[in-house]
Amino acid sequence: MRIKDYISGDLFLWALVLMLAIFSFLPVYSASSNLAYLNGGEGNTLKYVAKHFAHLVLGLGIAYAIHKIPYNYFKGLSLIMLPFVIVLLIFTAFQGTKMDGANASRWIEIPVVGVGFQTSTLAAVVLMVFVARYLNSMREKVIEFKKSIVPLWLPVGIVLALILPSNFSTAAIIFMMVILVCYIGGYPWKYLLGIIGTGLLVLSLFVLFAKAFPGVFPNRVDTWASRIESFAGAGDSDSEYQVDKAKTAIATGYISGVGPGKSQQKHFLPQSSSDFIYAIIIEEFGLIGGGVVLLLYMLVLFRVVVIANKADSVFGTLLVIGVGFPIVLQALINMAVAVNLFPVTGQTLPLISSGGTSIWMTCMAIGIVLSVSARRQAIKAQETPEEELNPLDILSEAL
Repeated sequence: MRIKDYISGDLFLWALVLMLAIFSFLPVYSASSNLAYLNGGEGNTLKYVAKHFAHLVLGLGIAYAIHKIPYNYFKGLSLIMLPFVIVLLIFTAFQGTKMDGANASRWIEIPVVGVGFQTSTLAAVVLMVFVARYLNSMREKVIEFKKSIVPLWLPVGIVLALILPSNFSTAAIIFMMVILVCYIGGYPWKYLLGIIGTGLLVLSLFVLFAKAFPGVFPNRVDTWASRIESFAGAGDSDSEYQVDKAKTAIATGYISGVGPGKSQQKHFLPQSSSDFIYAIIIEEFGLIGGGVVLLLYMLVLFRVVVIANKADSVFGTLLVIGVGFPIVLQALINMAVAVNLFPVTGQTLPLISSGGTSIWMTCMAIGIVLSVSARRQAIKAQETPEEELNPLDILSEAL
């Protein structure tokens, strides 16, 4: 039996995902050493690699299971899941501020297994499916702003309002993707301009409120301000220290890098196995390695665009854009932060950084994209019997 007999969907995208996942073991193994020392492991990173392996196996299992579900089913699932994730976000906001001594305002702990779970990442995927479903339902109707407030913008506003206080960057990414999907889905641009203006006004009011009542949202707005100041070259904060160490790592790597596992900055750079793992990649594999990683994400974007363009329905197109684009956008933001082109955000590098929630939700999104692709393949197979296909036809279909 061939591998493609067990999986369906875009094989090129499957290959890209596997390449990113397999490569991730090298930087995670190396960059986890500082965590091993801090947690009394005397530098033994094997347990962190084993944990990363388990996260990837579960994530790829999620992608496999999701891609076997006909993507039209996600319409109904989004209606069921959205109230659930809103409840999770509310619980996350009020469950406390510490988990194992660290700030846990973005996380909840799964009972029994004791694994942390970042609810905003699940909310992002579910919300994008929900928005795609709404726009698909309105594709043959004239969209009126007043009639779209409750079924569309109220759920979007609730989710963003619950995420914003603890995770501005994720809220911003979700907001941008909602606007993009709405624009592609035919939502009138003049209304979208009003939504963007309203979003900026709400953000300004939130900042003013947080400044006036600092006890309500402890340290969050101050953290944003310090990160922006550090990016501008002013202030003295932890984020500035991180950026300085990341710059040193990148400068040390030069063209070909110092070699796998030979990074020195991993011992000093906080979050070296997650938020700043790209700096470690460049230090160990050089600009060549960093360029290859960037190329892989650009190829993921290319395949997402191809799949969206060839989807058999408007819902499929919007679905692929809504859940596929954020993967690449998050990767670009992470890499931009590492090379000091963007303020520190806390976004991980999808499929490479350590961390279960990010891997699982990325794989869920990939599974949805592959489900849309699998449907296209099934239709193509019905139109053209397999025995009539030749290698040139297969290559043409892939491109």
